[in-house]
Amino acid sequence: MNSNRVPFASLPPSLTAERQGPVAILKLNRPQKRNALDDGTVIGIDAFFAALPDDIRAVVIAGEGEHFCAGLDLSELQERNIHEGITHSALWHRAFEKIQFGKVPVIAVLHGAVVGGGLELASSAHIRVADRSTYYGLPEGSRGIYVGGGGSVRIPRLIGVARMMDMMLTGRTYSAEDGQIMGLSTYLTESGEGLAKGIELAQRIATNTPMTNFAITHALPRIAEAAPATGFAMESLISSIAQADPEAKNRLTAFLEGRAGKVKRPD
Repeated sequence: MNSNRVPFASLPPSLTAERQGPVAILKLNRPQKRNALDDGTVIGIDAFFAALPDDIRAVVIAGEGEHFCAGLDLSELQERNIHEGITHSALWHRAFEKIQFGKVPVIAVLHGAVVGGGLELASSAHIRVADRSTYYGLPEGSRGIYVGGGGSVRIPRLIGVARMMDMMLTGRTYSAEDGQIMGLSTYLTESGEGLAKGIELAQRIATNTPMTNFAITHALPRIAEAAPATGFAMESLISSIAQADPEAKNRLTAFLEGRAGKVKRPD
């Protein structure tokens, strides 16, 4: 499949973007810094997702070099006062919110270090594919700092408060295999095979109706957090909206007429 580099938005040198048909691939491009996230990179991520072309149906986030992302670029942290720290955290929140509740589903492809802010970035994606070189850590306790990119909200929903607390207090790290069992990753591949798997999944997701993808990424997490009665009402509304979409009607007709595949046992 041919891929081509396209501008998408005005990106800093620390990010590259290309597309494969309806799938965009955004790569962190600071391998010499283990893809640590500086302000320019986070601003670039925000701009990329804010200006995503309408014909892009899914996004893959990956990292160049030996690591996905080793976290916050600590060299930028030393001189910040309290107000500047709050503003900086809000910048990360805005950028990662555009991933979690943006236009399209997002897959994070993980390898090497997925540490601190790198894990916060990964947790904002809808699906995480890790290869066996991946390892996870939250070293904030030993650095005298605290997560600021939404990790307090997103990571406990994946692994629980107790595990996250342990990681931050003790500096405990987890392997790719541990992360798969805990729920940090959704898929586990052999080393070097994660990106191909992530693109394969993104291409598959891109064939879904946009309305259904929107419902899954925007409505489902909010329904899951709502009180049951509210959740049931929201589910009724979103399911009615989704099934009324003309493309959904066409697909249901194709299934009923035997022109669409049925669900089969996994291989």
